[in-house]
Amino acid sequence: MNRIGIRHEDKYKFERRTPIMPEHVAELTENGVSVSVEHSGKRIFSDQEYKESGAMIADHLSDSDLIFGVKEMPEDYFQEGKAYVFFSHVIKGQPYNMQMLKNIIDSGATLIDYEKIEDQDGQRLIFFGRFAGLAGMINTLWATGQRYKELGVHSPLAGLKQTYRYESLNDARKSISEAAKKISDNGLPDLMKPLIIAVSGDGNVSKGAMEILDLLPGPYISAEDLKNGDFDQNQDIIKVNLLVDDYMIPKQDRPFDLQHYINNPEQYESSIEDYLPNINVFVNGIYWDENYPRLITKDWLLRKNESGELNLKVIGDITCDIHGSVECTETATAIGEPVFVYDPVNDSYRMGFEGSGIAVMAVDILPSELPKEASIHFSKALKPYLMTMAVADFSVSYEELSLPDPIKSAVIVHRGKLTPKYSYLESYLI
Repeated sequence: MNRIGIRHEDKYKFERRTPIMPEHVAELTENGVSVSVEHSGKRIFSDQEYKESGAMIADHLSDSDLIFGVKEMPEDYFQEGKAYVFFSHVIKGQPYNMQMLKNIIDSGATLIDYEKIEDQDGQRLIFFGRFAGLAGMINTLWATGQRYKELGVHSPLAGLKQTYRYESLNDARKSISEAAKKISDNGLPDLMKPLIIAVSGDGNVSKGAMEILDLLPGPYISAEDLKNGDFDQNQDIIKVNLLVDDYMIPKQDRPFDLQHYINNPEQYESSIEDYLPNINVFVNGIYWDENYPRLITKDWLLRKNESGELNLKVIGDITCDIHGSVECTETATAIGEPVFVYDPVNDSYRMGFEGSGIAVMAVDILPSELPKEASIHFSKALKPYLMTMAVADFSVSYEELSLPDPIKSAVIVHRGKLTPKYSYLESYLI
């Protein structure tokens, strides 16, 4: 039986999430599993709650065999024979985490990455995506109110708060609903109308974002109507969900096919610039890597700014790839300093809401702004696999390792060696 450890999250000051909540720890301990929880003064569930669940509160997890965390662990943290479960952010060969991956390999440890726990169709089973979308949209609406206020336009959105300043998701929903009623009763200032808010994507992130957007008044319109300007200019708020088949065009004469696009992104080009001129607030919720076309480029921002046609005021980049699908995402922002203004003329940015350009919200740990709800959801998704992982023998070869298929497919490193599925990462370690 593996001794389970739960880490104190130390990568970010505001990180309060946990992968396993006390209720599920209690089920483990009742079944004879030893669980140690690293002391934390900020975790959303207290040390006392874990103690009451049967866990031991510890200053370190050196005696644990199977260690669960949320974010990346320190580069020198790993020990031979131990297994570590966390979001490692290595599967794209991310340069900033290659030393950590190398250390895991050199130490002879095992790495299991939540991001690759998938069903047989490749759909992720354990994720915080919906909560990134929820927090990202709350933050974006708050940022919209603050940016327009900085531009001299006051609205009910200026009364919203950043997500982490609410006591709960329900409190945030209530606050947005109150702002929505004020907009319904009194309208937005003329200089904001119509406020067109677009959300890209149709995954868990985008769905979470639209849950919040749905609290505001105003109709959804089609991508085609957005492109053609076929909407009521007297509306206060207009919403649109931009899907990949709206703006990705095959270079060859063939119908759009999502799987073909995923497998062959170089055979497509983006037409999203046909839609962008009418958008005031753009919320980015797509998966992206360097093989895919960008959505918003610096060149487009500069051209539209120079021609006086730049209506885009705020970007909520939930995806948060630096210089990625939103090229002007210059940096991932912290919860304590979540927004910068990008100036396309000087290709520069300054933190806060002041300055010429576009306000960009690019917090890269958005679910931590809803730590309790996100942790409960995550723990419930992880729970079906915990007992099997607790009894697994990690000392055997990868081929003999007895784990549920979704978990085994997420083993990136086993006993110091990249597993076959992830052998491609060897080229990033040189």
